[in-house]
Amino acid sequence: MISFLDEAFPLSVAFGATGGPERLTDIVALASGDEARNARWADSRRRYDAATGIRTVDDLRSVLALFETARGRLSGFRFRDPVDHSTAADGGSPAPDNQVLGTGDGLADRFALSKTYGADASAYARPIRLPVAASVRVAIDGMEQTSGPDFTVDAATGEVVFMSAPANGAAVTAGCVFDVPVRFDTDRLDVSLTHFQAGDIPSIPLVEIRLD
Repeated sequence: MISFLDEAFPLSVAFGATGGPERLTDIVALASGDEARNARWADSRRRYDAATGIRTVDDLRSVLALFETARGRLSGFRFRDPVDHSTAADGGSPAPDNQVLGTGDGLADRFALSKTYGADASAYARPIRLPVAASVRVAIDGMEQTSGPDFTVDAATGEVVFMSAPANGAAVTAGCVFDVPVRFDTDRLDVSLTHFQAGDIPSIPLVEIRLD
């Protein structure tokens, strides 16, 4: 059985979903009244409830079809976060200078896509494993590259692969639209028809998964 399906959760439903990132932090209260805090996870994990995105019976049927294809919690799939799905700071169309991927050394020809939140020492670089390939824009030292002749996108790793390694000291930047790898967090969906041409599923829990 395939553990990840290269299929997308229905966009019309996804854009009405609620949810976002979560982290796991241990907090110990000390005798002095201070706290000791420790982050258990290096990366955040996203959870969603897509039930709020159901508007029509067609939406309901699309979710049911994916649920059956994924065999409930068994297989993962692509999900478009309604708020955070672009490397652009304002959430708009991506640009080739949105994110710094690294600096060329004349040898490396693969650079992992990522999105950075914050700045300086507190910044968090989130790996992007499911870019929308057609949306990826790349630049070397500010000069936009052409998809195909200059670079490709490795869908299995979320990396930009250059035909020729960027020169030593060259800044490599990129921007893209991306999805989140998720699975259903339930093996059961309770479906009902509320009235003509309208359906309801009380809860459609989704949770982010890691791709090997």
